[in-house]
Amino acid sequence: MSSVKRTVKKRLIVLLAGFFAVYFALVGRLVFIQIINSSEYRQKAMEQWTKDTVVKSRRGIIYDRNGKELAISATAYEVSVSPANVKDPEAVAQALSEVLGLDEQAVLEKVKTKKASVTIMKNVDSEKVKLLREKELKGLSFADGSKRFYPQANFAAFVLGFTNIDNEGLNGAELTYNKYLTGYPGRIINMYDAHGKELPGSDTKYYEPKDGLNLVLTVDEVIQHFAEKHVENAWVENKAKSVTAIVMDPNNGDILAMASKPDYDNNDYKKAPEQYLGNWDSMSSKERQDVLNSIWRNPAVNDTYEPGSTFKIITSAVGIEEGVVKPEDKFYCAGSVMIGGKRLKCWRSHNPHGSQTFVEGVMSSCNPVFIAVGEKLGAEKFYKYIRAFGFGEKTNIMLPGEAPGIVRGVGAVGPVELATTSFGQGISVTPIQLITAVAAIANGGKLMEPRIAKKLIDNEGNTVYEFEPRMVRQVISKETSDTMRSILESVVAFGTGNKAYIPGYKIAGKTGTAQKVENKVYAAGKYISSFLGFAPANDPKVIVLVVIDEPGGAIYYGGQIAAPVVGNIMSDTLRYLDIKPQYTEEEAKLMQRPAVVVPEIRNMSLKDAIIKIHEAGLKYSVEGEVDYTNSSLVLDQIPKSGSNVNEGTTVILAVKPVEQ
Repeated sequence: MSSVKRTVKKRLIVLLAGFFAVYFALVGRLVFIQIINSSEYRQKAMEQWTKDTVVKSRRGIIYDRNGKELAISATAYEVSVSPANVKDPEAVAQALSEVLGLDEQAVLEKVKTKKASVTIMKNVDSEKVKLLREKELKGLSFADGSKRFYPQANFAAFVLGFTNIDNEGLNGAELTYNKYLTGYPGRIINMYDAHGKELPGSDTKYYEPKDGLNLVLTVDEVIQHFAEKHVENAWVENKAKSVTAIVMDPNNGDILAMASKPDYDNNDYKKAPEQYLGNWDSMSSKERQDVLNSIWRNPAVNDTYEPGSTFKIITSAVGIEEGVVKPEDKFYCAGSVMIGGKRLKCWRSHNPHGSQTFVEGVMSSCNPVFIAVGEKLGAEKFYKYIRAFGFGEKTNIMLPGEAPGIVRGVGAVGPVELATTSFGQGISVTPIQLITAVAAIANGGKLMEPRIAKKLIDNEGNTVYEFEPRMVRQVISKETSDTMRSILESVVAFGTGNKAYIPGYKIAGKTGTAQKVENKVYAAGKYISSFLGFAPANDPKVIVLVVIDEPGGAIYYGGQIAAPVVGNIMSDTLRYLDIKPQYTEEEAKLMQRPAVVVPEIRNMSLKDAIIKIHEAGLKYSVEGEVDYTNSSLVLDQIPKSGSNVNEGTTVILAVKPVEQ
């Protein structure tokens, strides 16, 4: 009996000890939770009770230099659902799918989730939100926001860029200046119970968002329209892979226009390009992205190319600056020259230029003349200037993806490399590098950093920050600049750049035609045609570069297809800037001649084409292989048929012999 009592007593003691152990453990746990670690659990409780909704800030507007809106933020909404407050999930899912164009089953799954709040769709326009509100469905909420909108669709596409669904800049100025344009988001904080229902009588806290700053670009909307129009015409007429134009103020580096074709719609930047529509659905996501990436590339700053004869402007300026050549110096072109055991040809090797002055050599774009200048300079001195002009490094244009170009190290430059560089081969540049460098030659020798943005302003128009023009360095003297302006004016007045001539204005410039390099070899039949000009030649206000990549017609020389584009952009721009023409007596007579419509002569025999040209009161010149014993066929013509020109204008004919 006593043993049983002892057993029971032990069991009670163990049970009591266990009870006290559990008791003190619970007390200790409560002390830990409520006293020692109370702040952490209070925070977790608050997170469960509260819903923190982000209120997006309005993205800043992008203006042109004169205050024209180029990118704005249109009102849009974020549609969300609070599942705990939904009374009829099926009805809500059906309404959302019908109005927003979503899959009903996928929406229903979101509506039935256990989460306190679920986003259904972002960037919903006000009309659709109005329809949803009229249905008076419980559980729906509409957060105010904004959606990026480009009023002119693909206008200045590569300059502006685009934003993603969250209004973050992804390309162009939208990306570069994103931190200024974005602003700071606000917040709305509400209290909810464990079932996700809003607590009655709870305080709602609202923290107002701060709108982004507005960006004023250097681009002039009107000049951009001129560039876009003439670039598109050149792209279509020349059946080119692409055409790019940059218009700059050479005195401060301001980009007045930057246009390329083909381009894309900033409002729908993921849309399949027209040329890929046939097989877009069968392409993998990676293939599609690669295509879109190529479309979004800005050729003016991202792409490099061999500049060809436009680089002769640089060679000329360096030669004159260093005193190794004077305008009146004599040269002789025999059609080719032997350098380092390699024969380098002039573009007119079949009919050499013969004896000529340096100015005449620039006017005729004679390769042997520039080879001789390069030899006199020497590699070390020449390449020092090439670097000083900014080649081989980024210009800091403040647009994404800028390429630095390719310039050899001096140690890798032998006699052949020195010779080819002197006339624009063996060196790769970007369009923005080239126009920036030549602007320095036009403006008195000052290399200016190209500028795409002028200033940041608030919603009241007050200037918050100004992006001042920046001079990088003095590259050549004012005297050399004056001499070069005169020489380059003669190129347009009497030389290969005559297609850029504008009556009443002094235009200076240089042509360029370069064979494309693919896989480190020159590609047969593929060219880059370009022209770079500025005006007025004696006091430059505008400089324009046009680059035509892979023209598809039979005529591909830069002086014939790129120079007229520069002339057209320049003509419109000079008149817009109210720079008055000053006609010479000869030009005044020329302007009085009646306008003539250029006839269609493609696919005609050369003989018949000449007769038709003379009947129209025009002149002609022939490019290509002419068979004088049999008829030659006209493949292409410049200007195109239907163009209005002055009586006596020369029509260039590209011909080939008719196959027997």
